[in-house]
Amino acid sequence: MTSVRLADVVKAYDVRGLVPEQLDVEVVRALGSAFAQVVVLPEEEAGVVVGHDMRDSSPELARAFAAGVAVHGVDVTMIGLASTDQLYYASGALDRAGAMFTASHNPAAYNGIKLCRRGARPVGQDSGLAEVRDLAQWLLDRGGLHDLPTPGRPGTLDETDVLADYAGYLRSLVDLRGGRPLTVVVDAGNGMAGHTVPAVLDHPDVPVRVVPLYFELDGTFPHHEANPLVPENLRDLQAAVVRHGADLGLAFDGDADRCFVVDEGGRPVTPSAITALVAAREIAKEVAAGADPSSVAVVHNVICSRAVPETIAALGARPVRTRVGHSFVKAQMAEHEAVFGGEHSAHYYFRDFWYADTGMLAALHVLAALGEQDGPLSALVAAYDRYAASGEVNSRVADVAAAVARARDWAEAQGAVADTLDGLVMTREQAPLWWFSLRASNTEPLLRLNVEAADTTTMEQVRDTVLGLVRQEDADG
Repeated sequence: MTSVRLADVVKAYDVRGLVPEQLDVEVVRALGSAFAQVVVLPEEEAGVVVGHDMRDSSPELARAFAAGVAVHGVDVTMIGLASTDQLYYASGALDRAGAMFTASHNPAAYNGIKLCRRGARPVGQDSGLAEVRDLAQWLLDRGGLHDLPTPGRPGTLDETDVLADYAGYLRSLVDLRGGRPLTVVVDAGNGMAGHTVPAVLDHPDVPVRVVPLYFELDGTFPHHEANPLVPENLRDLQAAVVRHGADLGLAFDGDADRCFVVDEGGRPVTPSAITALVAAREIAKEVAAGADPSSVAVVHNVICSRAVPETIAALGARPVRTRVGHSFVKAQMAEHEAVFGGEHSAHYYFRDFWYADTGMLAALHVLAALGEQDGPLSALVAAYDRYAASGEVNSRVADVAAAVARARDWAEAQGAVADTLDGLVMTREQAPLWWFSLRASNTEPLLRLNVEAADTTTMEQVRDTVLGLVRQEDADG
């Protein structure tokens, strides 16, 4: 019997929990068994590929999960240390379901699992993860796997190193040969980019000199959290770019599936600008291959800058707007056969990478684009960063619906039009143009505000007005 409640650790898209209080060998073995029974066997997957990050608990948990899968006669391929996008590569290239052991940017006490079907297709709450959770809970409640009937032959466990193949595949998608030499500072945050960046960039076809920061794999994150979304976690990278006179800097999160960019002056480049830049390159690549631009689709979420759909449309391609979250992006990409998808959280998805997200491939596009011309990165991205943005501002409110209603009433009085695809988006097209997004958290009384406007003064006025309305009840109290 177990006291673990899997409902506390199985999230919308993955598994996250404290080790060993919420995740231990017994729990992940049960999750492996449930994954085999719910996804692998019914869908006749050829097997499961398992990778893990650099956290101390990851190797043991990965082996326990593999044992739970193998009980059911399913063959397992262990790829060892890997980034999440390296695991997605293995799932696609080996045509197997996958399990990646990582807690991404979470602190050292955590671990987790990201699951996928063959071809890196997602497993989320609405696509099998809830059923995996419930079956694993049932197994744990009755004492684990000890009394489980087994097939005649248990699955085999073998080990395969896919790092070199992963790196070669990424380089085959972006040709950096012929570009000017660049110097790039890379902050791996002691995460898995310290494993993958040398494999990808240390190659004769890549005219790039890497200045490494925190490449030592260390799941205790001794220098800073491996979460580049937090501004203070970029400070070492920003200083190093200026100190080394580098052309740009790259920062990866703990499992290296997200990549953040700073320019030659150490200034952060918004993920929306990177989305627009990569979109332009992918559209051009399709057109050069003979595609009609109108047949090329690119997906972006609702909080991306207006510069993203404007860039896509200006090139004759089709912008497809979707809700925030990888399951929504991937679903829209599949439906529209989109060549690329981007989120303002620095997740970048590629059709040629099984519709999965890979920060490393986005980084290669940035390096190639910069190397193909003589100017600095700040000049290159200026065309894609033409609006003033607030960044995400969070507010804790007791009555989310009332707070949103107050903001909507005010915005409509200014001539703004409402959109409710994902939370509330209010857009005023008249000069001075502005829009804001209010999205409620699913788990707490929290509202996330993003504002964008034609100029900084307008953005700040809208931001402050909406925040005042959202937080009004607290001020009144």
